[in-house]
Amino acid sequence: MLIPRQPAPALALDTLEHGRFDLAEERPNFMTLVCFYRGLHCPICANYLKELERQTAAFAQRGVTTIAISSDEEPRARAMAEKVGAKDLRIGWGLSLADARKWGLYISASRGKTSIGIEEPALFSEPGVFLVQPDRTIYYLSVQSMPFVRPNFGEMVQAIDFIIKNDYPARGEYVGAV
Repeated sequence: MLIPRQPAPALALDTLEHGRFDLAEERPNFMTLVCFYRGLHCPICANYLKELERQTAAFAQRGVTTIAISSDEEPRARAMAEKVGAKDLRIGWGLSLADARKWGLYISASRGKTSIGIEEPALFSEPGVFLVQPDRTIYYLSVQSMPFVRPNFGEMVQAIDFIIKNDYPARGEYVGAV
């Protein structure tokens, strides 16, 4: 289980238009927002990534870099980027399912074509959103077993303002006896 204030797993993969992404080399002023999405087959992901694209400038103003990542291969990732109009949002592709597991993501098996008529991959990871500090420790995480009800990026921008103003620490870090 991943714990806030502990190191994030390694994460390095190709992006469509922004070269290689390596979390160990990322140098945000404040944090990196890593959004794992299910893939091109997911209509909820498309709407979610459209919102992240819209909010990417607001995150950047607060020193937060953004990336959206799936286990899709490059052609499907490119199709998703086109669908969501990704210009500022980095789109990473080719996440291995072994790496997805290291990030605590749930893995699902294909159920065939989705409601939008796109075949699901044989196996794919479910969504997760992480805020990672420059020292590569986890600040915030939300991992889901379903595509529904995800963290709201507009609210997250407001939360970043609160975090900055109040020097608010990562929570959920306690691992002792209860």
